[in-house]
Order: sequence, then structure tokens, then C-alpha cells
Amino acid sequence: MTELDVAGLQRRLADFAAARHWQPFHTPKNLVSALSVEASELLEIFQWLTPEQSDHVMQDPDRAHRVTDEVADVLAYLLQLCQVLGIDPLAALSAKIDRNELRFPVPTAPPTPQPPTGLTPPQTRPTPAQTGPAAVRNPEESPNGHSSE
Repeated sequence: MTELDVAGLQRRLADFAAARHWQPFHTPKNLVSALSVEASELLEIFQWLTPEQSDHVMQDPDRAHRVTDEVADVLAYLLQLCQVLGIDPLAALSAKIDRNELRFPVPTAPPTPQPPTGLTPPQTRPTPAQTGPAAVRNPEESPNGHSSE
């Protein structure tokens, strides 16, 4: 029988690990590390796709299978981590959504494209042409412009 509720999936994962004597390795640190690796494997599928290609990733059967498997791996480690730490993942998510609704209220004015609060566009370093020759020096020179030799 397949259990598709969170607690049932957590039991199946715990039983799977117990049958293989893996419980000693399922520490919070190890589970978080494995979760990070699996999330990176999911990211790798999307890494060089354009936004438009990523919108249609599930239309390619091979990629759809890979995405589905990696999502399952991420969820498996996340559910195991929650079980080890005693976190109810659905309650934690619901509480987080509640906090985000307070933190990011619905705007009253028409939307204007901008990054979420706290995010700024990447900064670029000025080029020597923008800063002038005084800002460009040989790293072997002292701050006063003389060679250290």
C-alpha cells in the first residue's frame, strides 16, 4: 500500500533507511548536505536554459524524468530532515506563508517591475577609463607609487 501523506512518506523513508542500517548516517548535518547536493543536481538541469526553455522543460520527456527524479530526491531529504529535527513541514510552511503575507503586503498601486525588498541589482566595478590612471597601479608598487624593490 502506498501512503501519499507526509507522515506516510516519512515512515516509508525511515523504514527504507532502517532496513539498510543507514540511520546512524542520517544526522541533521548529513541530511542537509545531501539535500544541498540534490538541489544542485536539480539546478544543473536548468543551468544553461533560457527562461523560455525552462518554462517548457517538462515537455522534453528525458528532462521531465530527470526533473521529477531530482524533485523527489530533494523532497525525500527534506522530509527526512524534518523528521529527525521534529519539524512538521506543513505547519512550518503555513507559518512561513503567514509571515510572508505580513512582510510583503499586497500592493495597492499598479505593479511596477522591481526586485523584492532587500535585493539590489548587481554592482559592477568601474573600469580604469571610468576612474582614471590614478586608480590603477601596479600591485608591486607601494601606495605612494614607488616600486618596493
